[in-house]
Amino acid sequence: MESSLKEQILSIASFTEKEIEKILSCFEYEKFDAKTYLSSIGKISNRIFFISNGLARTYYLKDGKEITTYLSCDNGFISSYSSFINQTPSYENIHCLEECEVLSINYEKMQYLYAAIPNWERVGRILAEQNYLCMADRILKLQMIPAKEKYLTFLETAHPKIIQRTPLIHVASFLGITAESLSRIRQSIS
Repeated sequence: MESSLKEQILSIASFTEKEIEKILSCFEYEKFDAKTYLSSIGKISNRIFFISNGLARTYYLKDGKEITTYLSCDNGFISSYSSFINQTPSYENIHCLEECEVLSINYEKMQYLYAAIPNWERVGRILAEQNYLCMADRILKLQMIPAKEKYLTFLETAHPKIIQRTPLIHVASFLGITAESLSRIRQSIS
């Protein structure tokens, strides 16, 4: 489990073996059942989660509807980044769609690593940049791309586990279309 996290970290920046040991010691192993919330609306999101195994999503509520904003699975990170960075109440829930095994780091340990290991700031920056690019890409696609093209792009770019195991209602919400429209699109490309 730690080897996957180590591999992800080393794909972002270089560290000595001693630095990697210190970084990994700041992460905690946790296991969550399906339908468990890792973070909730109105509470400060104090952790970034690395999903070793499982499937989770972030979503917010609009007029009583759940709007999925992000999907993550094996070897992916997930957090309510705005809440985490600003240490303010979150506008999103992070929900386990299935049992999840995670390694998580809290805000205080993240700040400690920034001070103790200068190159760790690169990891924080890259995670923030990836989060920003994902959000910007999603907003542009929601506004500019036809529904069928959104779904085809999703099929090309999403992790196979996300495609196969995410309930269609959450996929539709993520794509900004109705479940009925998604069903019609799926039928038309079968």
